[in-house]
Amino acid sequence: MENEKRKILIIEDSLTMQRILSFVLEKEGYEVEIANNGAEGLDKARASKPDLIFTDLMMPVMDGFEVCRQIRADDSLKDAFVIILTGRGQDTDIEKGLQAGADDYLMKPFDPPKVVERVRQIFSAEKAAMQA
Repeated sequence: MENEKRKILIIEDSLTMQRILSFVLEKEGYEVEIANNGAEGLDKARASKPDLIFTDLMMPVMDGFEVCRQIRADDSLKDAFVIILTGRGQDTDIEKGLQAGADDYLMKPFDPPKVVERVRQIFSAEKAAMQA
């Protein structure tokens, strides 16, 4: 299965969100790793070089905005696709996240099948761009 080669890192302090996301993504064949806060997430990202990173905005130790900035500043991670997970729907938070380097965002609570579809779209677009 082609998805097995794809690594996804979930940086999220909510155990419930971790479980939901990892369950639906692993079910689709993706390799999933979890970090409980931004600092741990950056360490894991630098070690495993994931293709896609989900990051919560509001976390202890380091928030999602700083995670995005540091990912984009790291040459070894700059190609990772970053999706912000947020329960805060304010346009200013979303805009700030995109300015920090996120590629997209998902509002909590989210529909698991839509998350899977979004991940497929990201990897399909990436594959098409590489073949062009």
